[in-house]
Amino acid sequence: MARWLRPLVGALLLLEVAAALSFLHHRYEEMVQALFRVQSQCPYVTRIYSIGRSVEGRHLYVLEFSDYPGIHEPLEPEFKYVGNMHGNEVLGRELLLQLSEFLCEEYRRGNERITRLIHDTRIHIMPSMNPDGYEVAAKQGPDSNGYLTGRNNANGVDLNRNFPDLNTFMYYSGEISGPNHHIPLPDNWKSQVEPETLAVIQWISSYNFVLSANLHGGAVVANYPYDKSQDQRFRSHRRTVNTPTPDDKLFQKVSTAQLAKTYSYAHGWMYRGWNCGDYFADGITNGASWYSLSKGMQDFNYLYTNCFEITLELSCDKFPPEEDLERQWMANREALVAFIEEVHQGIKGMVSDENNNGIAGAVISVQGISHDITSGDMGDYFRLLLPGTYTVTASAEGYQPQTVTTTVGPAAPSLVHFQLKQDVVRKPPERKASGTRTNNKALQKKVVPRATRRGTQR
Repeated sequence: MARWLRPLVGALLLLEVAAALSFLHHRYEEMVQALFRVQSQCPYVTRIYSIGRSVEGRHLYVLEFSDYPGIHEPLEPEFKYVGNMHGNEVLGRELLLQLSEFLCEEYRRGNERITRLIHDTRIHIMPSMNPDGYEVAAKQGPDSNGYLTGRNNANGVDLNRNFPDLNTFMYYSGEISGPNHHIPLPDNWKSQVEPETLAVIQWISSYNFVLSANLHGGAVVANYPYDKSQDQRFRSHRRTVNTPTPDDKLFQKVSTAQLAKTYSYAHGWMYRGWNCGDYFADGITNGASWYSLSKGMQDFNYLYTNCFEITLELSCDKFPPEEDLERQWMANREALVAFIEEVHQGIKGMVSDENNNGIAGAVISVQGISHDITSGDMGDYFRLLLPGTYTVTASAEGYQPQTVTTTVGPAAPSLVHFQLKQDVVRKPPERKASGTRTNNKALQKKVVPRATRRGTQR
């Protein structure tokens, strides 16, 4: 085929796919039918599972795309999209249903880009985290929907203010130099969260997610952590202070359009900055610089797991009319796909012992970035990084740490494997039998020096 014809044919195929999609609002039963329809059309690369139920008993369904659904393949990163966390912010829900249909259709057509994405990535799509709230908002519809109607779950709780507050632990137990990765949860955390929040926490604890976005509405901007500032709020006065993570450059850098800017610049108009009466340079913002938010899902992902998450505000109208859905889909389609592709950057590899057995929970530290990640159950790890040269250390309890220097390019991730040697603990020499108690004591003092005693306590 002539080279000049390929873009035209590709555009015609995409238009045909777009025409086949139904740009309608989906109530719960319709959403479930849409998910199972995709699964039936692409049975060999999809799986549907539920992570739990809402307050009113609705399933929190996830649609997975992978060449081996239900199986984690070593060195294949896990990615997730979460929509409709606020029940009345519905565009993300519809976009994720459209994305699911699009991925299936393009895979069936043999689209090389989509095929490669599904074969190299395990993609998890949750269209609605708050199906109960959506039903409340949908009863009023887009014409009469109030700004807060249906926002909360059935217990009246804002799910994006319901995760354990790990920021406070980080800021005030160790000040700014405190721990900022894999912070343990408080003992009573389960009694403080809603069923939907509990389900999500257990979900992200069960999968080694690397990159994620949660989709909201009410503005048009890509928001990156931290969401909560270190400064306290004072009665009616709320201070907004830029509060960066140790990975701030990665979250916002534009050198190769990383993370937040990846979405903003691939979006139809987010990158312009002026939207909904607000201005955000390049269409991105640090969350706390916009307004400080406590107990949010974005910061929780970063502080509790290996996952880097951003929040995507996608429309001025929280419940846009159906006639606007196709325009919104066309504006977001490329951005949704491009953001998934960002999971394939930085470094990845296996951490194993001398017998090539994977080591789970090994700590991967990057010199100069005070935020560690850990290896998964099979010993594989994924560390998102910008292009550059880095000194990386892998360490695990009972093993000697290993440090390497590696260079990260702008395309595929660099493979960096670690094989850790077991940490040998010296045993004290055996004491010879002695005929007198005095000699026993003297011998004991002689053969158990301080260094050996210290090693025994390790």
